[in-house]
Amino acid sequence: MRAFRVRRPGPAADGPLERVVEAVPTPGPDDLLVAVLACGVCRTDLHVAEGDLPVHRAGVVPGHEVVGRVERVGEDVTGFAEGDRVGVAWLRHTCGTCRYCRRGDENLCPASRYTGWD
Repeated sequence: MRAFRVRRPGPAADGPLERVVEAVPTPGPDDLLVAVLACGVCRTDLHVAEGDLPVHRAGVVPGHEVVGRVERVGEDVTGFAEGDRVGVAWLRHTCGTCRYCRRGDENLCPASRYTGWD
């Protein structure tokens, strides 16, 4: 798998990203393994790379405007099959129980996790 990881957050001129080649991950029981066909880069990704947003996970791969194809499906996943074309959302996870989630404002959830940041 080829990716650009945030080596050390900092100004773009200092080269905060490094190209890496890593083993393809194995999906967990609740996961999909998605082969990325296209991934846009927006200002949020640059904020992550340049350190304007606090580091949530060292070595993160920024990018969250993803279109891809399902390569493998975790054993507990339903509704997806290998070969399906999918999009990957910026907002990856919320608690579902806080006041924000209950009223439909999941983007304000204090336990939220994001693709390309977490």
